Amino acid sequence: MSEVKIIECPRDAMQGLHDFIPTQIKTNYINSLIKCNFDTIDFGSFVSPQAIPQLKDTAEVLKNLELTNTTKLLAIVANERGASDACNFEEINYLGYPFSISESFQQRNTNSSISESLKRVEAIQKLTITNNKELVLYLSMGFGNPYGDEWNSDIVIKWSELLYSKLDIKIQALSDTIGIANTESIDYLFKALIPSLPNVEFGAHLHTIPENAKKIIESAYKAGCRRFDGAIKGFGGCPMASDDLTGNMPTETMLDWFNENKIITNVIPENFNTSLNLALTVFPS
Repeated sequence: MSEVKIIECPRDAMQGLHDFIPTQIKTNYINSLIKCNFDTIDFGSFVSPQAIPQLKDTAEVLKNLELTNTTKLLAIVANERGASDACNFEEINYLGYPFSISESFQQRNTNSSISESLKRVEAIQKLTITNNKELVLYLSMGFGNPYGDEWNSDIVIKWSELLYSKLDIKIQALSDTIGIANTESIDYLFKALIPSLPNVEFGAHLHTIPENAKKIIESAYKAGCRRFDGAIKGFGGCPMASDDLTGNMPTETMLDWFNENKIITNVIPENFNTSLNLALTVFPS
């Protein structure tokens, strides 16, 4: 049977919320997710509290997590300083960096140009290697953008190849930050990239409306993707992308599709149901 990695993203679900979620509630929720046996949990970020006030307590949350199984932790960073802060924590396995191929979104998301962002990636990659961590690079706006910046599949492929050949980035997630991807673009990009860069683990970080979810999961899987990001109930969206947030890929929808197709996720169903119910008390309906 085939197997996939599920990356649960409570950080993405929480970051755009206006009302602050108390630290203990965050901690309890993420601890429940750890018990689900996800491959990785994108649990927090080391960014300016002015930019993302919801996640200003990431370090405090981390100190109270109960890491009792093989689930790994990923923290998002936006620059070298944040990466350096994250590297102080042995518990963190991965640093995630949003590298946008849209000049407008790169400025909006990390206050830098693409060329400046590339230099940041190089510095962050050196830090991860030195500190025995691994960099997960998100190709933001990987399926198009609303800003009028030039976009086509060749641009995505060019950046992906460069990031591997120049900086040895071995985990790259194609990110549909605004829910613009369709089955055709997903199929084309993964089928183009996966065979040409066999040493790179490609992931799908897809934002979507519920009725499209299973179609695009199927498209990514059949094109060879084996790493999938999601958030319970599809909560969240990128606060830097637009005022109308397109929700995350609902984890329960992914699990349903994978289970229906006899694909192994290693997620423990009864523990997942506990987290699913807990999420309804954490996030506003």
